[in-house]
Amino acid sequence: MLKLLVIFFISIQLFAKTFSVASYNVENLFDLEHNKTEYKEFIPNNTNWNEEMLRIKLNNLAQVINDLDADILALQEVESKEALELLLKLTPLYLYYDFIKNPSSAIGVAIISKYKIIESHPISIQSKGKFERPIQKVIIEIEKDKKITLFNNHWRSKRVAESKRIQYALSLQKHLESLSDKEDYILIGDFNSNYDEYLSFKHNKKLNDSYNLTGINHVLNTVTNNDFILKENINTHNKRVHYNLWLELPYHERFSYIFQNAPNTPDNIIVSKALFDHQNISYVNNSFKNFSPKYLLENNKIKRWEIQKSYHQGVGYSDHLPILALFSTKKYEKPKKDIEQLSQVKNMAILYETDVLLKPLLLKEIVVLYKSGNNAVLKEKNGRAIWAYNCAKDLREGLSYDLNIQKIQTHFGLKEITALDVLKKYPTKEKKEEYYLDANSIDLFGLKYQNEIVHNLTGIYKKGHLHFNNSKIKLYSKEKSLLPKSGQNITIMSGHLGFYKSNAQIIIYKKSDLRVN
Repeated sequence: MLKLLVIFFISIQLFAKTFSVASYNVENLFDLEHNKTEYKEFIPNNTNWNEEMLRIKLNNLAQVINDLDADILALQEVESKEALELLLKLTPLYLYYDFIKNPSSAIGVAIISKYKIIESHPISIQSKGKFERPIQKVIIEIEKDKKITLFNNHWRSKRVAESKRIQYALSLQKHLESLSDKEDYILIGDFNSNYDEYLSFKHNKKLNDSYNLTGINHVLNTVTNNDFILKENINTHNKRVHYNLWLELPYHERFSYIFQNAPNTPDNIIVSKALFDHQNISYVNNSFKNFSPKYLLENNKIKRWEIQKSYHQGVGYSDHLPILALFSTKKYEKPKKDIEQLSQVKNMAILYETDVLLKPLLLKEIVVLYKSGNNAVLKEKNGRAIWAYNCAKDLREGLSYDLNIQKIQTHFGLKEITALDVLKKYPTKEKKEEYYLDANSIDLFGLKYQNEIVHNLTGIYKKGHLHFNNSKIKLYSKEKSLLPKSGQNITIMSGHLGFYKSNAQIIIYKKSDLRVN
């Protein structure tokens, strides 16, 4: 009997199905019917939105979709069922589809699938707004008795404050609370919210009308106690929480949209607990990515559909990149190298490989390279450096310590320690300057040098940047009086090498950090 069970289990694993789920905001796919809800650039023949332009737009989108080759694809910004059906003629592998739209809105959402859609329902938004777009719920059969539920979202843009997106999140979460904890579901689409919205939006007075609370993080519970939910601990929470797949990627790879030259993540794939419970459908670890072939990116910009002075140029795709993840009908496999194991490694480098510590991390003989108020740059001998933010009160510059690191965060791309305990102070003072890095001997734009103290960099300061050796790097100080005058020749004596939204910058805290030559 045992032998038969083993054979049965092996056969299930061998014949398990792996399938891909993706999301793509196609940026205004309009048809040629005038319904009086169109944006002005897409009123047929009002400018040059005509049969030729529509044909080019459809062909370009079809190229992306066919190359992406997802088994299930959630689409946003589709005007009509007719526009969707025109696209499907060029993407013939998708035999099943569903489309929904608020009749008062210009655009709707759709799901196209190689697997059968067996149910679909709209989820209305609890709002008095006339143009709120419903959330699309579909249930898709992967194989007999194995189903996956998708919730396709297109939340209000950041032309409005966060409270409007919270209405979407509340409507969605209310529906989710009616589901079993064992339900395999995916929240997907354009949420117009970054995965770390609670960190990035709260300083924006226009957006923050919700007392620092966000829909994507605090209502959908991708964050609890100001820490991200991780796949390693998702099933330890009693309440309904979710894991955002952006956390699987290094920070500099987290983008599906670029706004004012900064990476953004409005498109999200957020997954339920049940996709990590070893039953039915499971998430395939580390399979998440943005889809960014060379033809979609140029000079660090997404090649969107071009419109100039309301006239279509007939080139480009969308202002968003698709995102993609894999799922399987075999049981969930834990990462070979999970955070629990990594946290046993007493090495500062591990702090750069996760967004949350599941347990304190012991670091020994850490040198305080630089101190500014309650902040400090900490350096591991023969290892990496890190910024201790608002938790360095008891540390003294030049001394070494054994530290228990309690909490970390990534602030606009800069890795920070936000809570620590001092276990031991070493009495011998270090020659901290020996740990500074010569700016001429390293790649200042290399991520591995983040949070180091650099020196010996000479150049001309112009328009916020230090120009040196046919290159330039942003020079930043919260106190503008510390910055040199434009045109001055300066040398960096002790600059904090930081990153802001993936862009390198040297941060100045004191007058002594630079010298005017």
